[in-house]
Amino acid sequence: MEPENNNKTSISTLGEFGLIEHLTQNIKHVNQSTKMGVGDDAAVLSYNKKETLVTTDLLLEGVHFNLVYTPLKHLGYKSVVVNLSDIYAMNGQPKQITVSLGISSRFHLEDMDELYEGILLACKNYGIDLVGGDTSSSMTGLTISITALGEAEKDKVVYRNNAKTNDLICVSGDLGAAYLGLQLLERERELFDSSTDVKPQLSGYEYIIGRQLKPEARKDIIKNLKENAIMPTSMIDISDGLSSDIMHITKNSACGCQLYSEKIPLVEESIKMAEEFNIDPLTAALNGGEDYELLFTIDIHDFEKIKTMKNVHVIGHITELENGNKLITPDGNSITLKAQGWKHV
Repeated sequence: MEPENNNKTSISTLGEFGLIEHLTQNIKHVNQSTKMGVGDDAAVLSYNKKETLVTTDLLLEGVHFNLVYTPLKHLGYKSVVVNLSDIYAMNGQPKQITVSLGISSRFHLEDMDELYEGILLACKNYGIDLVGGDTSSSMTGLTISITALGEAEKDKVVYRNNAKTNDLICVSGDLGAAYLGLQLLERERELFDSSTDVKPQLSGYEYIIGRQLKPEARKDIIKNLKENAIMPTSMIDISDGLSSDIMHITKNSACGCQLYSEKIPLVEESIKMAEEFNIDPLTAALNGGEDYELLFTIDIHDFEKIKTMKNVHVIGHITELENGNKLITPDGNSITLKAQGWKHV
């Protein structure tokens, strides 16, 4: 946070209802399903004959984010995106969000304006409506809770439990960048804490830093799958790392998997950063988190369709349950995958 600024406006001068009115005064709805948003006891949404999808995430200062290197605008944007990613992972379309905040006394109105600038930018970029929420004082810094609501055709919802033997395992984008971006930010924070004369050395790593501070949800992949008439048999977004998330699919689908290490997508910037930290880039891809890429399985007969899609990689296939979850190295060795899980800041 910035040093105390006497020109900033204390949130207490507005009160809870005044703050809500201030933060939501310029909201305009873009979805027909939004009948009533902020301003009543509850939002009113109408989805007709479609399935309603709901997901929520809680972000805690000091656990999920560090404001030393996370701009509030970026934080607002990311807080929305991580929820939208869950809706896309169900093959749905997000339509509305609610935003609830726990705010400590060290924050000013201008800080909340910056946070909401990011929230509303995400709403604009993804075509969703902010329809409600809550605010409260907090004794432990900043708390953000966002709930996303979406819709999907009844026969188009994709779950984690329908993968079958010989299905191809696909992933969008690249993996490990968000984790390595976090390692870089944490390293520079520690150096800054030890000496205020030290300037952060971030040049040349803009991509991996952006992947950590301002991720994007893969609405483009959902759109392309539909355009190519590809219906995934299972899907999940990668928030906890490739190993953990593929094992969510195999556990729920009662199957095993084989991933091929040389097929897992990495970018040069991630490889370079991993080498600086003396980390195997593949380990970062398998066990890092917050990439928010889509991991999904498709019928093997859709291979000809999927191989022409941009930003999608076939990295393995589904096997029988008794074969377990395996990573195959270039020399043919088989390694049992372990669910390391994602550890936040």
